[in-house]
Amino acid sequence: MLLVTWNVNSITARLDFVLDFLATRRPDIVCLQELKVDDDAFPRLAFAQAGYACATHGQRQWNGVGVLVRKDAGPGPEIVQAGLLGQEAAGGRLLTVRALGLTVTSVYIPNGKSVRHPDFALKLAWLDSLATYTEGLAREGGSVVAGDFNLCPGDLDTWDPARHAGHIFHTEEERSRFQRLLAQGYHDVFREQVPGERVFSWWDYRAGSFHKKQGLRIDLVLATGDVARRATAASVDRDFRKKREGRVPSDHAPVLVELA
Repeated sequence: MLLVTWNVNSITARLDFVLDFLATRRPDIVCLQELKVDDDAFPRLAFAQAGYACATHGQRQWNGVGVLVRKDAGPGPEIVQAGLLGQEAAGGRLLTVRALGLTVTSVYIPNGKSVRHPDFALKLAWLDSLATYTEGLAREGGSVVAGDFNLCPGDLDTWDPARHAGHIFHTEEERSRFQRLLAQGYHDVFREQVPGERVFSWWDYRAGSFHKKQGLRIDLVLATGDVARRATAASVDRDFRKKREGRVPSDHAPVLVELA
């Protein structure tokens, strides 16, 4: 089974990229973030024609998450929860579905802007609410929580740890909340499959960051132990972060995890 998470930075602007990715990689489950469309505007027909069933919790212009399931892999996604209880004001940032024997949650955690910005406290509160929610999923097992976490779990996940220490995505406040998820029994599947290697999933559009390899690993796949033990490989598909015939990609690349 191939499971993917990808912040597409507008499904409308990146539809060709996503359809090409589906045709090329044939993933079984894809968690999407930053759709930037309402549910009614999501291009379901295009995905159906590509062989995928969809579940979405959309939001016009901002946020929005979804899960795609390959039709010939099994039944389509069954929505369990859309939205994070108590965090509705933050927008469409969480969707949990049941698919292919797993409980899959696509998340788009608030950015926080900077440690001095009021949004930083809101980000921490959202992470606290997420941990409360995922605790129940962890007890049930068979759980995957994947998406754009907007934080670097450790120094290996950033291109310049010393420069970014204490800044947004790199604070102890954010990392301690990430550790709370791990304490529930979740595993950082990519890091367990690729230990010791500095690999990124996001690069700023500006200043040639992608070509300079100045990125961050903020797109994560967490799984309970029963699922994590099935992992056989993990990678970041940099090809889909590259421009194609003048078309601008998302600033995120897809993260792939293979499960036995």
